Amino acid sequence: MMTHTTYVLASYAIAALTVLALVFWVWTDGRARRRELQTLESAGIRRRSAQAGETQ
Repeated sequence: MMTHTTYVLASYAIAALTVLALVFWVWTDGRARRRELQTLESAGIRRRSAQAGETQ
């Protein structure tokens, strides 16, 4: 039978792993979106929000 401490520690571990997985997912997705934008901009496709002649 599980003790109270084991249950609490397991809950915290699961929560921490979930948060870390979400942070990793957001980080990798952000890198992928930046690469996509870079590819599109190098092909001459600009964002609608970008002003004509604006450089970054």
